[in-house]
Amino acid sequence: MSHSSLNHQSLFEHPHLIVDDATVTYNNGHTAIYDASFDITGGTICALVGMNGSGKSTLFKTIMGLVTPSHGKVTLNAQTIKTALKQNIIAYVPQTEDVDWNFPVLVSDVVMMGRYGKMGFLRRPSKRDHQIVDKALERVGLNELRNRQIGELSGGQKKRTFLARALAQEGKVLLLDEPFTGVDVKTENAIVDLLRDLRDEGHLVLVSTHNLGSVPEFCDHVILINRTVLASGPTETTFTQKNLETTFGGVLRHINLSGSELHDDDDPRSLTVITDDERAAVFYGYDRHVPPRQSQKQKENQP
Repeated sequence: MSHSSLNHQSLFEHPHLIVDDATVTYNNGHTAIYDASFDITGGTICALVGMNGSGKSTLFKTIMGLVTPSHGKVTLNAQTIKTALKQNIIAYVPQTEDVDWNFPVLVSDVVMMGRYGKMGFLRRPSKRDHQIVDKALERVGLNELRNRQIGELSGGQKKRTFLARALAQEGKVLLLDEPFTGVDVKTENAIVDLLRDLRDEGHLVLVSTHNLGSVPEFCDHVILINRTVLASGPTETTFTQKNLETTFGGVLRHINLSGSELHDDDDPRSLTVITDDERAAVFYGYDRHVPPRQSQKQKENQP
């Protein structure tokens, strides 16, 4: 690795992502997001929450440099996204349904793709590349499946393969697009545990999710989006019933329990459950602005 590359790597060691008043208008005239602003730093797991068509995918594409804002800007440690991408600082885990599973490729080959940006022109893996791939497969628990065809894996195993590819890239910023869709509880818990480890190692983890119920359990920060950023901040103060209702524009299902339906005592508080048909978020208390009360397990998992 060149001296210049080492300098760039150390520049992004403590990532700070700023989206400043970004507007993206496509060639057909459709404005996907407008005046979107937020900033997040390394050592954070941040949930990006919004309904389908709210601009989550466009925001991801903007952060990855695939689309350019017509107004505003996106920077990482005061550098352009283009500079960060040249150093492979930003890694992406796609939705599995976006992948052609008929393409004949081994699990280990998919993970090795994360090293391509570090290789020379001929893309011949070095001993170090193989070591990094081995470590990535070990972290996601897929060493025994390394020689299997990717199309033969279960949904959860495919998710973990692409997560391993992102780990092999050694990026400090990790974008995950709906990582919990189509996976079982065991796989979801394994992914969450790994994301917590990455947070503790100083990574900036941005997770696009519909899984409302899991957000308070493992996310430190929340961005709520509906074509613009409606709210951004710590989960405890931002992930509220009022903010979610504003973000989803009335499309959430509501279930309210109170009185004898909920309590066998004199406790007058009500329980409100809201969901977009995935895992529900629960709000408990008099005030609709009160965020979900943390369980003891959630408190113990906080850094």
